[in-house]
This record gives sequence, C-alpha cells and structure tokens, in this order.
Amino acid sequence: MPELPEVETTVRDLKKKVLSRTFIDVWADSKKNIKKPGKFEVFKKEIKGRKINEVGRRGKNILIFLSGDKTLLIHQKLTGHLLLGKWRLKDGSWMPLLKGPLEEPVNKFIHLVFWLSGDLMLALSDLRKFAKIELWDSKELECSEVFRKLGPDPLNKDFTFKKFEEALKNKRGKIKKVLMDQNVIAGIGNIYSDEILWEAKIHPLKEVSRLSKQELKKIYLAMKKILQKAIILKGDSMSDYRLLTGEKGDYQEVQKVYQREGKGCPWCGGTIKRVKINGRSAHYCPQCQKL
Repeated sequence: MPELPEVETTVRDLKKKVLSRTFIDVWADSKKNIKKPGKFEVFKKEIKGRKINEVGRRGKNILIFLSGDKTLLIHQKLTGHLLLGKWRLKDGSWMPLLKGPLEEPVNKFIHLVFWLSGDLMLALSDLRKFAKIELWDSKELECSEVFRKLGPDPLNKDFTFKKFEEALKNKRGKIKKVLMDQNVIAGIGNIYSDEILWEAKIHPLKEVSRLSKQELKKIYLAMKKILQKAIILKGDSMSDYRLLTGEKGDYQEVQKVYQREGKGCPWCGGTIKRVKINGRSAHYCPQCQKL
C-alpha cells in the first residue's frame, strides 16, 4: 500500500502537471472504486467542468481541491496508483499511446480515467480494485469522521517531539502496531514502520509503555529522517506503486530490513528476522534491535 512518501510524491508531481486544468469527462468500468456519491452518473455530472485549484494530502489521502468548493479524495489502498498520460480503449483495455513505462504490466489495470483540459488523462491503475474515490463538499470533508479520526502528520513542521510524546501517551500495544495506527500518526504503514524502528534500533515487539524518553526520541528522529529520505527517492516500488509516469521510485534500493528476511543487517551483519504482529509482518535485526 502506498504510504506517506509515495502519496506525497504523487501529490507533488500532480501539482506540477494538473493545476488549473478542468475535468472534461470521466470513465469507470465497474464503478466499484467510486464510493461517494454512490451513483456513477451523479459523480460524473458533479465533477465535469470543475477546475483543479490545488492538490494536497492528509495521511495517505490525496486531496484534489476543485472549483465550487468541492474536494476529490483519492485513497489508493493496497494496489492503486495514479498515472498521467494518454491512452486509447482497445478490446476492453486501455493502451498507452506512447511507448515507455506506462506499458509495463503493473500499470495496465486501469479502472478509472479522467479526461483533463489540455489533452491530458489521469488514470487509476488498481489490480485489486480496493482504491477509494470520493467527491465531497469541501467544508463537509473538513468536519467529517474521515479527518476527525486521523492522527497528526509526522512531517508537519509543528509536529514536535513533545507532540509525538503526547500522541503515544497511554497507548497500549507493540510499537510497530502503534506506529501504523492512522488514528495515532497518519501515513506510516508496514514498510516505513520497519525501516524507522531499525534506524532507531528499537525492537518492533516492544511495548509502547516500556519505551524510555530517549528511545522515543530515537524513534521520532528516525521517523523524520526515513520519511524525508523516502520522499527524495520518490517512494518504494517493491510492490505495485509507481510514479505518475509509470516509472519506479527508488526507496526499495536502500531498504535496510523490510522484506529482507534471512539477509544480512547492513549495520552489524546479523540475520534479519520476520515476526507476525496482528497478522502483519515485522522485519528486524535481533542483534541491533533487542527486546
């Protein structure tokens, strides 16, 4: 699933390409991805003719702010990613007009297409069809449960160590699980929780209540460092995530522990282990990250 760095990369790239463009039309095959409004024809009527004023992010949610006080919310979920380009529909499949990364298999599961002014198309490729598309009244979205439950964004300038401490105060459970809780901190998932905890040299199974202030500080600093580095490298494309161009990000090339079970720890040479936490895998070095 795209996490904060992947979503932030997509948002930054969208800002460079789609601001001031207008939605001309929209196509969807199963309509499964469109959650609000429930009927596709209503969604289509509401979005056509609206201008893109700004693009932003809340946690893992992409927000496209439109004219007429509307906001298009896109959550890419497990296998979804946005693409920009030009396609034609042939025998039930969307084919890119230009040769290149958009032709790669991972980019061919297109279930939603927007036509934008200026002869450009925005598409959603989503193998599992779990991605969520919602069109909101902007004021309603700000007050919605979607945002009300979200924790603070770890890259906000005002997210100080003190606020990080407060976010984790009285939280129960393993630190890996708590870091991935979107109600505690928004945007961190399986990949970056592993990488952050390795960087901080904290065992993923350690109870939050047993973490010292010094250990919390290490996690906080590692979180800032790892997320910023991943954004610079344009995200992790070990799985389905791709850039708007269809190309891969590069963070998977520098991963230290995530999906590296049985390989050597880059720090001490120990063997990386994998353990299950509530059905999710945690990767760590038992020598560097002692429980």
